[in-house]
Amino acid sequence: MSFYDKVRTQKFLSFTLMIFTLAIGIMIGTIAQTGAKAAREQILAPDATPLTIPNTAVVQNEFSKLAKILAPSVVNISTEYIPKINQARNNNRRRVVPQQPQQDDDQDGNGMPDLLQRFFGGQGGGGGQQFGEPEEDRRSGGLGSGIVVDRNGYILTNNHVVEKSTRIKVKFANDGTEYPATLIGTDKDTDLAVIKVDRKNLVAAKIGNSDALQPGDWSIAIGSPFGFDATVTVGIISALARDIPGDATSFQHFIQTDAAINPGNSGGPLANINGEVIGINTMIASRSGGYQGIGFALPINTAVKVYNQIIRSGHVTRGSIGIRFKEDTGANHTALLKVYGADHGIFVDSVEPNGPADKGGLKSQDVITSINGKNVHKGQDLIDLVAESDIGSTLKVALVRDRKPSTLDIVVGDRTKIFADQYGGAKTEEPETASDTTKMKFGMSVQALRSSDRQKLSFKGNGGVMIASTEPGSFADDIGLAKGDIIVELNRQQITSPEDIGKIQNALKTGEPVAFHVMRQTAGPRGAGEWQSLFVAGNVPAQ
Repeated sequence: MSFYDKVRTQKFLSFTLMIFTLAIGIMIGTIAQTGAKAAREQILAPDATPLTIPNTAVVQNEFSKLAKILAPSVVNISTEYIPKINQARNNNRRRVVPQQPQQDDDQDGNGMPDLLQRFFGGQGGGGGQQFGEPEEDRRSGGLGSGIVVDRNGYILTNNHVVEKSTRIKVKFANDGTEYPATLIGTDKDTDLAVIKVDRKNLVAAKIGNSDALQPGDWSIAIGSPFGFDATVTVGIISALARDIPGDATSFQHFIQTDAAINPGNSGGPLANINGEVIGINTMIASRSGGYQGIGFALPINTAVKVYNQIIRSGHVTRGSIGIRFKEDTGANHTALLKVYGADHGIFVDSVEPNGPADKGGLKSQDVITSINGKNVHKGQDLIDLVAESDIGSTLKVALVRDRKPSTLDIVVGDRTKIFADQYGGAKTEEPETASDTTKMKFGMSVQALRSSDRQKLSFKGNGGVMIASTEPGSFADDIGLAKGDIIVELNRQQITSPEDIGKIQNALKTGEPVAFHVMRQTAGPRGAGEWQSLFVAGNVPAQ
């Protein structure tokens, strides 16, 4: 072996020894560190046993089963509201400044008796606000719940959830998608409404029979309190046929429950232990404005009767025989009846002239004791029996007159016609429109541009028609068209008259894109400024 070979061998052995020594050191350090860590762990909790997570096992109970059954039928309802009194102002807006959404107070709480709350929403709606626009002019909105009762898209909810709404949207918990809804009809007396979404093959909830309920039965409420979708709460039926002094109409006899109901629950279902809907959650009694153990739901049997009338005619018609009476007053009422020869019944104060009772022979000071064989002990008994009777049907009315029993046949009439001043409602005011305006699709009206208009507006462009007004919440409003805009092209076709717009609109189908080329006058330092070109577009909405 040469000298150089010996040197290389010694260097290799030295390097190998160094690597081996380093590895031994690392190993010893690791063992020492691990041992020290283990020693510390043992010192910290020497008697502790590590926890383990068991294998997945679904714990089933009746309430979780019911939640799965009902959840696909319960929807979240959001609404947008523009006060009608301010719609004319909205059409005069020329400049709009975006604002952040603002929190609204619970709108339906106003005017309610002490402790009672009907729940409309909980979320304020954002929107545009003009310079100097009063706060009450801004767009607002609310949240509520509803229950699918027909697979073709029909939903039952509370009237106070959707009344005055410009736009209604429905969201299903299973996919989170929002769908526009149309209002089919409402009934203020029972605070119910029917809306519809354009969807088929939905899961309709199973309807129960609220007459079978007993205090102490289980009750399950599902809804969107404070916007939290598909929230399930459980309680019992606390009481039945609960009338609310000073608030409930003659047609609301509530189910009382202690299942938690909060803002946003309105319109959602109250179900029994079989998963059947037995009520529509409507209001609570509360000192705080939130849940305090007393909630009220309209019995489903009442709701079904209202629903069936709404889907048939769009409104609810109730019967009347045309009498007025005082409600029971305890001992004084009993004394009054005895004087007139009756031990129970309704004392007739007056008979409406030419009404059904008058035509049937009923008179003031008669005491009605039964209707169609059913005894009436209080005014509500009579109201329920008559109101639920078909218009034109004949009732056997038993009475006491001059201390002698008698029976009359009385034909049921429409109470809105018999008591038109009280129930007929205000006449609908026709909107004022200019004689030279033409109402178009998409929620807008337009007018032709005359030479004098062009000079007055300093508009030097060719053709065009001016937007006279837009409906708040309409397609035209949504895409940004405004009163005063001049439409010069629609889908790249020149516009010279309202007829040009009509022809193009009529050829468009739902979902197709539509684009407007408009000229808009800007605000200058001394009023109207220059005309600027603007393009707005969207997809044609479903009618």
